[in-house]
Amino acid sequence: MNQKTKELKRILIVGGGGRENSIAWALSKNESIEQIYVCPGNGGTANFKKCICLKPQSQDAKTIINECKRLEINLVIIGPEVPLAEGIANKMREAELTVFGPDKDGAQLEASKEWSKALMLENKIPTAKYWSTGSEKEALEILESFNRPLVIKADGLAAGKGVTVCETIDQSKEAIKEIFSGKFGSAGNKVILEEKIEGPEVSIFALCDGENLIVLPPAQDHKRLLDGNNGPNTGGMGAYAPALLINEKDLKYLTELVLIPTLKGLKKKKIKYIGVIYAGLMLTSSGPKVIEFNCRFGDPECQALMPLMGEEFASVLFACARGDIKNAPKLTFNSECSACIVAASKGYPESPQKGDKIDINVESNSSFQVFHAGTTIDEFDNIITSGGRVLSIVAQGENFDKAFELAYSNLKSIKFDGMHFRKDIGYQVRNK
Repeated sequence: MNQKTKELKRILIVGGGGRENSIAWALSKNESIEQIYVCPGNGGTANFKKCICLKPQSQDAKTIINECKRLEINLVIIGPEVPLAEGIANKMREAELTVFGPDKDGAQLEASKEWSKALMLENKIPTAKYWSTGSEKEALEILESFNRPLVIKADGLAAGKGVTVCETIDQSKEAIKEIFSGKFGSAGNKVILEEKIEGPEVSIFALCDGENLIVLPPAQDHKRLLDGNNGPNTGGMGAYAPALLINEKDLKYLTELVLIPTLKGLKKKKIKYIGVIYAGLMLTSSGPKVIEFNCRFGDPECQALMPLMGEEFASVLFACARGDIKNAPKLTFNSECSACIVAASKGYPESPQKGDKIDINVESNSSFQVFHAGTTIDEFDNIITSGGRVLSIVAQGENFDKAFELAYSNLKSIKFDGMHFRKDIGYQVRNK
């Protein structure tokens, strides 16, 4: 039977991080959904009603497709960028599964910064000036001719760690050499050299069905490891939503300036883009510019956003996956403010400590959530750390002061050896 004709009852989410944990929680609010499987999931998957951790012997596409058939899955949601870049969505669609997530061609939006930059130029989407090369010698020559510090990026997927915002020319040289040293594997076969632009950053997300889109409330991430935006870049140490940097009028303008041209540009390339377009923007003195695109929800922005989604969220994703967003129910948003704080392992991001027992002495509810990321369950049924970013502590309130107060106060009830978190997440919107 064609999956597209089926009612939405059973969902499978591919991934095992905080993003996927929060999506599962948000979907579970829809009363018509019977079961949500998360593959491979993590130590917190089973904490939410209807959610089951699914760990087949292999995580390859064929095995997951067979599991989807066996479980009669109506909708597959692909969370991380790597399986998307490898073409898992293509294989699932060939198997007649209904999938929310772009095909391999569309995932180039994130998988290749060079390809993404070219798309922006072709469609007059504002972005920073850049150079691209597969030669270390040429990269150093470009740097020398420009004669000022640049942003140095590995072209491919580097788990959020292949970008260096350089303060000196010497630092730019070192970043170039690091990429070509093989540290990032094939992601570093090419390097992008980008002019530095200044301004606050904001993340905007659109749900796409190939033709149309729905824009979600904006969010703001905190990438640096330490308070005061110091230390190395990370996958993200916290976030809040909605970002107050832009109002409803601004969001409409950015939709017309960035999101709609991106979707049209993909369509011109014969790419039917179904999934999330995530635009990371910098609001410069000369106007907004795209820093980068991603082909999935941001992490940790997703954890802050999910509690704001109405119960129609599942039906909207299902409609997107079927290419029928116009007939989806109207997606409503919680009017509260949402705060997210990431608790990371000792040694993150370079060499995170693993295997530490986690004590969580607080329970998730309608205004407070603990989303698991780098966790697993040991042989004694203890929840232990298994990654760099371990937990996302999320709370909602009528204003950001109350949301962050609730998040930080509940954080005191969570402990593991070497737990690290920033104490200033949301400084942009607190005490105002």
